Amino acid sequence: MAIFERHVEVDWQGTVMEGKGEAKAGSGAFTLPVTFPSRIGEPAGKTSPEELMAAAHAACYAMALNATLGRKGASADRTVVTATVSADRGDAGIKIGSSKLTVTAHGLKGLPAAEFQSVAEEAEGKCPVSNAYRGAMQVSVTATVS
Repeated sequence: MAIFERHVEVDWQGTVMEGKGEAKAGSGAFTLPVTFPSRIGEPAGKTSPEELMAAAHAACYAMALNATLGRKGASADRTVVTATVSADRGDAGIKIGSSKLTVTAHGLKGLPAAEFQSVAEEAEGKCPVSNAYRGAMQVSVTATVS
């Protein structure tokens, strides 16, 4: 049995090219507009499945990284994580190929800066979203200390 579940509902109206939808979090945390043209072109203030995947990856990784730092007796005043999900068009349609994590630690304490990349890579292996993505797409992490 799962220890928790989350859901998002999308209410879509119209065709794929002319239609639009709203993604509503079951928690009430967000309601976001989605359209296919905004997915493959300019976002125009609308989100996409790939952007939501990037949001999930960045948030999950930030938690995994800070937990890993804590287990090593280290901490950072602030960590800034960016996840960039890339997709290409192929014969079968859109294929999501990678999620690239970049992280900068500000005010790193208890860990030499030279070891941060290694700890960042260790944390990536402990991130549930990374673990879900890894089999289907390339996952990478680049870490710096500021």
